[in-house]
This record gives sequence, C-alpha cells and structure tokens, in this order.
Amino acid sequence: MSKDTHNVNTQTNHRLYTWGALAAISIIFAGFARTYFLKASFGAPALTTLVHAHGAAMTLWFLFFLFQVRLIAMRRVDLHRSAGVFGAVIALAVLILGTMTAITAAKLGHTPGPPPLIFLVIPLGDILLFALLVSAGLYFRRRSEFHRRLMLLSCVGMVSAAMARIPLGFIEAGGPPTFFALTDLLVLSCVAYDTIKHRRLHPAFGWGVLLIVSSQVLRLLVSGTAAWLQIATWLVQ
Repeated sequence: MSKDTHNVNTQTNHRLYTWGALAAISIIFAGFARTYFLKASFGAPALTTLVHAHGAAMTLWFLFFLFQVRLIAMRRVDLHRSAGVFGAVIALAVLILGTMTAITAAKLGHTPGPPPLIFLVIPLGDILLFALLVSAGLYFRRRSEFHRRLMLLSCVGMVSAAMARIPLGFIEAGGPPTFFALTDLLVLSCVAYDTIKHRRLHPAFGWGVLLIVSSQVLRLLVSGTAAWLQIATWLVQ
C-alpha cells in the first residue's frame, strides 16, 4: 500500500468515528433535552442525585469517545492509551448508575410510553449490550481494527433509550420496534460506510451488529411475558 493510499484510508477511518460519535451525541441530546440538558427551559421536574449522576456519566462516556477519536486523528496514541484507564472507569460508572437508574425509574412508574415493568427490559438490555461491547473492545485494545469498531458500536448501539424520548409522533406511536429500527439505521449506516470503503465486512462489525439486533429481538419477545414481568417485579421491590 502506498503512503498516499494509507493516508486516505486513515482519514476515512477518522471521519467515520468522528461522525458516528457526533451522531450519537446529537441523538442523546435530542432525546434528553427536555428532561435533562435543557430541563429548566421546559419546566421539567427536579432530578434526583442518582439521575444527575447517571446523566453525567452517560454524557461523559459519549464525549470521551469523541475525545479519544480525535486523539487518534491527531496521532496522539500515547495519550489515547493513557486515557483508556479513565475510560474504563467511566464505563463502569455507566453500568452501575445505569442499572440503578433504570430500576428506580420503573419502580416510580417513569417511562417514555410503554408500561414501566415492560419497558424496563429496554434500558437493562442496553446496559448489558454496552457491557459486552466495551468489554470486547477493551479485550482487543491491542488490535486496533477490532477495538475501534467495537467501541464505536458501544456508542451508536446505545442510543435507543434516547431515540424513544425524541418528541416525534411516529416514534411515540411506534414504540420499541420504531426506536430500535432507528437505532439500527444509525448502526447499519456506520457499518455500510466502513464496508464500502474497505470492500469487506469487518468481523467486529458483523458480530457486533448481530449481537445488537439479536438483543433487540429478544427484548421485544420477552418484554410482555409473564416470566419477564415476574423478574421485573422482583427487581423493583
């Protein structure tokens, strides 16, 4: 491969991850603007300390991913690796606070539409999905082609909760199938871009997409079952 071709491919990779991060951040903002980011402008009720902590951790994760992408774009691999420890701490905070917030919200009856106990499977599934993708990304941290794709999926595959809260009538009417489909559209756009540019589907994207879609289908299948409702009831007690 020539030096010019290598530079073009590198720029293409940076563009994908930068725009993927910005798209995810935009969706998170759109979904939670009324209840978190701009809540004072919308007269939203005060938030608990737990919700503030969860919102801060989630926001920090998406901003941190963008920061890490830009470090690589600037060829500061040393700083990128050093900051990785901080990223692992943020990810752990996301897992713990996200789980606590989801269960507490269901207990209090807070939901963007579906009944709270049914909806609980959505955020808990996202948290589990996030844990699997980030763990895999950290495991492959020395194999950059796998690492960066898995970390991108940990962001763009985690926006379904925000999608559910975007104030558009067709999303509110469509429920989980609709906001899952919109999440998949973002995920598949990133994968398609990468696949076309490299003329092959990378295994990290192939297995990652399969995991994301499978988790969505599974959640749709179990959300209204007696077994899940029994588990959800136990969780909120």
